[in-house]
Parts: sequence; structure tokens; C-alpha cells
Amino acid sequence: MERLLLRFIITFVSIFAFTLHDATAKTLQDVQIYTSANSSGTITTKSIEAAFDTVGLSVAGNNNMNIPFEKRFKKRHYKVYNLAMFMNTDLTYKLLKKYPSFGALTPLTMSIWEDSSGNMNIATLTYNGMARATKIPPNDKDLRAYAALVHKALRKAMPNGHFKKMFTKPTHQNRSFQINFTSEVELEDDATVEDFIEDFESEFEGELEPLGFLFPNYTNVQEEIFDDYEYNAYDFYHTYSICKFDVIYPVSKYHPEAGAWAPCSFYLYKKKGEKSMHMGFLGVENWITTLDIKDRQSIKPLKEAQGMIVKVLDEIAQ
Repeated sequence: MERLLLRFIITFVSIFAFTLHDATAKTLQDVQIYTSANSSGTITTKSIEAAFDTVGLSVAGNNNMNIPFEKRFKKRHYKVYNLAMFMNTDLTYKLLKKYPSFGALTPLTMSIWEDSSGNMNIATLTYNGMARATKIPPNDKDLRAYAALVHKALRKAMPNGHFKKMFTKPTHQNRSFQINFTSEVELEDDATVEDFIEDFESEFEGELEPLGFLFPNYTNVQEEIFDDYEYNAYDFYHTYSICKFDVIYPVSKYHPEAGAWAPCSFYLYKKKGEKSMHMGFLGVENWITTLDIKDRQSIKPLKEAQGMIVKVLDEIAQ
């Protein structure tokens, strides 16, 4: 009996140690890749979208990037390469109510690609990545529920899949790399807050579009989410998904998992009773430090694009 008990204790400790090691290893990574053999061709970008929808992650956009890549650059890196945006409304509401900066991940994003071996891959942010980048406490139950829902969707999309072992070593040292702006909201005579934000966003889009930026998704969070919960703390809360072909094309060649960070989400909001508008997005150092990006062909367009956005915001948010 004592021998049996000792064996049980040793086994339990071994399992616990392995689980702890595995969990610790995973928390070190900000991006995860879920992969599955797909020789039958039954896993497609559409079937993945359907699986996400089934578990409560609504896919706002599932864009075939090879179409613009071939048109613009005359070449593609992968047989399949999509960037998609997805969201769970209830968890997004709960997180934004507590942490307005979660707008930088509203919606969440993923890349879907088929590698040279014919495997289908999906890259998303890990719980650690979401918490660190947005400065949300690591014990937040709603963020943990969101991460668990993403895992559920991945397994639903590819039942025979598994998480790839990541060999990159993040160098962010737990920094967030948020880029934030605050601007005073000054209304002209007879102007309303609605007039102000409409003019501001029109100028924002008008400045960035000629520079090659696209907006594959726009969410009026106040109307599309908050109103459903009768939550009226804001005069407005909006998010943009921002993309630039000249950025994602070179980066995706060696880092297809970069879609976990792209398209970039930009948020802007004004709380009722306040005179300031708050804006923010996650800086490209998140891409560089979590994916171990070292090639100049990727880093240069990332930093140039960020510089363009910052310059525009500096100019119009004065």
C-alpha cells in the first residue's frame, strides 16, 4: 500500500511538474499557431470562419490577401493566405467596460495560411499576448474566458490539429508598446459631438488613404455593442481595423503568423462629462519583439507605417 501510494505521489508530482512547465512555456509566447494536416482539402478559410461563428466568435472579415498581393506584387508567398477579424460581443463589452484600452484588440485578428507541406495554420494571440499588450491584469476572468473561447474555436475548426512549438524568444520584457493620444474636444458654435467625430474621422481617413492605408473593418462600438447592454457612459466609442499591403506582404513572407497582430486595431472614444478624446493602438514593436523579426525587409515597412499614422494623428489631434 505504501509503495502504491508513493508511486501515486511520484506520478502526480511528475504530471504537475509537466503541466506547470507546459503552462509556463506557453505564457512566454504572445502568438500561438494551431496547425493541422489537410491532405483532403476539407479545411478551408470558409470552414474555419464557420467554426468560429459556431462557438460565438463572429468573423467580421475574412480577406483573401493573395488577390491584392498578386495584383500589386505579381507574386504570392503561400497557396492560401487570409487575414480575418473576429469578436465575441459579450466578452468584448465586459472587457471594454473595465478596460477601454481593450479597443486596441477590438476586433481580435488571425492569419490563416497553407504551408509548403500542405498543412493549414491559424495564428492568434495567446492570453499572455492579449494581457501584456493591453495592460489587463493577468487574473482577469473575462480575458481568460476570451482566450479559452479562441482555443475552443481552433479545435472546432481543426479537430485533428495541435499547437506548434514556438521557438522564438520574445524580447519585449513585458512592455506593452501602446501608442496613445489625447485631444481636447472643442465644439464650434452650434456643433455637436456627433459633428466633431464625423469631421475628425473624415480627416483621419482622408489623410491615411492616399498613403496606402486601408480600413477593412469599422466598428461603432457604442451603437453595435454598448447600446445592446444599455451602457451609455460614452458620447462615442469607435474602432478601426487598419491595413497596408506594403507592410503585410513583406512581413508575411517569413512571418505569416504576423496576422495575429494585423490588421491593426485603432480606437477612439470620449466619455460623457469629459472634454478629452482618447485614442490608441498597439505599436509595431509588439510584432518585432514577439515574432523575433530581424530582417530589414520586414522591420522597415512596419516602422514607416507606424510613423505615418503617428504623424497624421499628431497633426489632426492638436
